[in-house]
Amino acid sequence: MTFALNPLPQPQPSPVNHRSAPLPRRRVLIVSPHFPPVNAPDHQRVRTALPYLAEFGWEAEVLTINPATVPHPQDPLLSQALPAGLPVHATAALPKRVTQLVGLGNVGWRGLPYLAQAGNRLLAQQSFDLVFFSTTIFPVMILGPYWRQRFGVPFAVDFQDPWRVNSAPAGQQRPGGRLKYAFDKSLAAFWEPRVMRRVSQVVSVSPAYPEVLQQRYPWLQADQFAVLPFGAPEADFEQLPNLPLKQTHFDTQDGRQHWVYVGRGGPDMALALRGLFRGLAALRSRYPNLTTVLHLHFIGTSYAPPELATKTIEPIAIACGVADLVTEHPQRVPYFEAQKLLTDSDAVLLIGSADSSYTASKLYPAVLAKKPILAIFHADSSVVDILRQTQAGQAVTFDGQTSPQQLAQQLIAPLQTLLAHPRHTPPATDWGAFAPYTAQAMTKALCQVFDRAVQTPSQPAEE
Repeated sequence: MTFALNPLPQPQPSPVNHRSAPLPRRRVLIVSPHFPPVNAPDHQRVRTALPYLAEFGWEAEVLTINPATVPHPQDPLLSQALPAGLPVHATAALPKRVTQLVGLGNVGWRGLPYLAQAGNRLLAQQSFDLVFFSTTIFPVMILGPYWRQRFGVPFAVDFQDPWRVNSAPAGQQRPGGRLKYAFDKSLAAFWEPRVMRRVSQVVSVSPAYPEVLQQRYPWLQADQFAVLPFGAPEADFEQLPNLPLKQTHFDTQDGRQHWVYVGRGGPDMALALRGLFRGLAALRSRYPNLTTVLHLHFIGTSYAPPELATKTIEPIAIACGVADLVTEHPQRVPYFEAQKLLTDSDAVLLIGSADSSYTASKLYPAVLAKKPILAIFHADSSVVDILRQTQAGQAVTFDGQTSPQQLAQQLIAPLQTLLAHPRHTPPATDWGAFAPYTAQAMTKALCQVFDRAVQTPSQPAEE
């Protein structure tokens, strides 16, 4: 199924630099099984890059899976925000009830034969210079070596999460249970090296992934890697006031400050959360009426379907004695509603992982919301450096030796400062320092990766 989308009017991008002549046009086939209207975070890089690709010499077509077969909520506004006339090819997928019989419920495996068939047709009938896989649905990446051998088209991949892992992180449940997790690990161990033997360029959201991949596959060279966070979606926030949206999680006129966190929870965030909640408990002793002036909202903390989503943050608040200050809504909310929650808040909370490589793509929407930011992150996270460079918010840091009580003590003064911040007063963000992190700037860097992939495609490593 192929269709072109009719979007909302988009702001015209301002040129990053001036050119005396237009760039030669190249064409990329982007493979993204999750794509609007599916409300999934792993198409964010592609979605925010699409309006700017032509500016840097690239035209795109998208190959995806029919949203009706993808187990994620949908947000129709995401489709309307895409560039006009974008060619999108949506394929079918095998029924999950069939593939689960052999342990392959992942939509990537279910859609793989249809994606292969559609890709074969597109690559045979049209001229593409590159195939780019941008997704956390890793099984579809095995089409890269296949298409390269059959059609001679180089490919690049985007690692937003690790594909091949040795074991589940400590304290984290194994997705699908032990047997399924072991089976998925075996498939990843088999397929990842075969993809990495023939890949031309690798994009990663974290510097940790290239280090692991180069250690694991010695034939990969440093110049085959680019570390690129997701770009800040400026166009989304420019459109936001004109969209028919209303959030219902809190009343902005009830006299209280509402601090908002939008994003996942998880055991790896327990230290940051305990520090925050113990800091609030200490603050309560100085402000006995704290519940009448402040409430914290944690929204979209579970990736599970709504009927299976469980609360992981409120139990920590209960244990720290601040349950009356905290509400958790584990179900994911539509993308643009999430941005509306940020702009309606009095402050944005960013909760970091014990993993120093965790980069938190939600940092950029938080900055674009123009609200005070309090980030609690590992000292080695890039979030800390970016916040300090842009002066967009305050970061309180921890490391492997920090206890919850120590972190709470560090947080008391920033919490007081945040509570005293004048309402409706934006932070003094250095927008010049923020410019390199915008979607336009990140797309320029991404197109440079595309150029390298085409100019110097890697040679297959020896088996």
